[in-house]
Amino acid sequence: MLVVAAGTITFSPDVERRGEGTMFDVQRFVEECQTALEEPEATVAVREIVERAMSKPGEVLAGLGVPERATVEKFHVADDLTIINAVWGPHMTVMPHNHEMPAIIGIYAGGEDNIFWRRVDEQPNLIRAAGARSMRAGDVEALGPNAIHSVTNPIRGLTGAVHVYLGPFFTIERNEWDPETLLEGRYNIE
Repeated sequence: MLVVAAGTITFSPDVERRGEGTMFDVQRFVEECQTALEEPEATVAVREIVERAMSKPGEVLAGLGVPERATVEKFHVADDLTIINAVWGPHMTVMPHNHEMPAIIGIYAGGEDNIFWRRVDEQPNLIRAAGARSMRAGDVEALGPNAIHSVTNPIRGLTGAVHVYLGPFFTIERNEWDPETLLEGRYNIE
């Protein structure tokens, strides 16, 4: 049983990692996503895989283990597919950025607040807020290749999310926007 109290995530004493089929299996997940890339609507097919996994966030948490610190863990990195486990620290914020590729994000623990941004027509290197979505364990969001968003972990504990990018996330040139001026600059992965 998953126990969530006061923004922290813990396992109750009766939880342990179980055999195959009852918890999230990273290798199987990666293989399913790779196969989905062959579909005519690859983004839709990958989203369905992420939704199926996140429909049981406790199993994902059991398979990956309880997050202990903010980190980015690489599950799969290739030119056509990047899959990571992103763990956001308490109240952590990631400034507005784009991905330049479709992305599907599934929350398995904690919460993530997204602000979606749009370019200002008269000044395309400037952005303005265009919408928002608050996500919690079990929620999935698909972002198009032109999406711009910022992310905040609104809780006092860690947030865990599986991110699937349909492209080379770590090597493609992307942009970020200064959180004070909202002006565009090159993304610095460091």
